[in-house]
Amino acid sequence: MTEPVIELDEIRKTYRSGVIEFEALRGVDVTIREGEYVAVVGPSGSGKSTLMNLLGCLDTPTSGAYRLAGEDVSTMSETQLAEVRNRRIGFVFQQFHLLASKSAWRNVELPLVYAGVPRAERRERARAALTRVGLGERLDNRPGELSGGQQQRVAVARALVTEPSLILADEPTGNLDSSSSADVMGLLDELHDAGRTIVLITHDLQVAERAQRNLVIRDGQITDDVATGLAAAGGSR
Repeated sequence: MTEPVIELDEIRKTYRSGVIEFEALRGVDVTIREGEYVAVVGPSGSGKSTLMNLLGCLDTPTSGAYRLAGEDVSTMSETQLAEVRNRRIGFVFQQFHLLASKSAWRNVELPLVYAGVPRAERRERARAALTRVGLGERLDNRPGELSGGQQQRVAVARALVTEPSLILADEPTGNLDSSSSADVMGLLDELHDAGRTIVLITHDLQVAERAQRNLVIRDGQITDDVATGLAAAGGSR
């Protein structure tokens, strides 16, 4: 059995505003192992975004433990969390978050800039990541010269360039048409087939069906943890 990448133990997250408290996550226990492809699904207000923020080390739990690749990150400082985010997690968001004035490879190299990687190595690794997502001929194109699907591919390349142990995709097809959505989901399928660990946040059940496993969240709790039809049948996409 593969090693755990994510281990959540009785995770709770409470937000306070004056005397009012809201418990967004209520005792979440989850283990996701290396190489798994997991979709987190649930209605608006169910706790998906809060869970994503915690998994991505963008926030910390009120109580409970979160181990990422065996390291307890639940009590780290903001500086420590920033380092973990840069080294171990690749993010793909609904909004592409690309810099309009920068070329594709300049956008992809940004995590390496923050990590202090030398310029020549940054360019080579950015080129390799863009080639991997099928954009090896578009290194110097700016976002405005690319389609929505291509922009999301640049975002995926940026997520891959640090060779992270985990890829978090938050509604990655939310701003794409059906053709571009299929294109990006096909790319995530390929990355999973190559051994990447992927956690996908989505409200779209058709998108969720692409994963091996669905975690259903409602009212801050995981209410179901099931293999998808494809995974359960051992079939291909």
